[in-house]
Amino acid sequence: MLTLPNLLTLSRILAVPLLGFLLWWPDWRVGYLIGFAIYCVIAITDFFDGYLARAQGTVSKLGIFLDPIADKIMVAAVILILTAQGYLRGPYVGDMHVIAGLVILVREITVSGLREFLGGIQVSVPVTRLAKWKTTFQLVALGALILGGAVHGQPCQSPGPDCQTLAESWVHVVGLASLWAAAALTCITGWDYLRVGLKHMD
Repeated sequence: MLTLPNLLTLSRILAVPLLGFLLWWPDWRVGYLIGFAIYCVIAITDFFDGYLARAQGTVSKLGIFLDPIADKIMVAAVILILTAQGYLRGPYVGDMHVIAGLVILVREITVSGLREFLGGIQVSVPVTRLAKWKTTFQLVALGALILGGAVHGQPCQSPGPDCQTLAESWVHVVGLASLWAAAALTCITGWDYLRVGLKHMD
């Protein structure tokens, strides 16, 4: 348990409450800036714990168990907090961007259940290249939305003339666009996992 990769994974989980606290105040730009820095550290740690475990030959059952859980805890926490504080809003469509976040959460829960079921019957599902792209867009989306809070402040409450233009809120718009891209890839990769699972449910 006390190997460096496992400690890095545990640190990601323990950092989530701190990240949540910093993002809880929607008008606190400094908090969002610090939160963005912590989010980047968590994302970098996500890469290094797996890399170090493989490089050092210290891949453990605990690490295999905790790594995906740490990812899902961070993603779910950030999406829920950003939704609660009004950051999944944007020009023209208002809070319809919440749907993209919901799609991602539903997929994460579904795939977790499928992996548990398939693991019980000794069937492994490898991570595809498309799933890695989904993760990349997801990380970029949430990071940009947090950074948007530091750069632009809280988005407008509803679409209308008082909303910032796309040029005035470009970081936030990049985050929302990436979130929809991640949601689209989430549906594709989620169906791939479900199709494999259905073959073993006869």
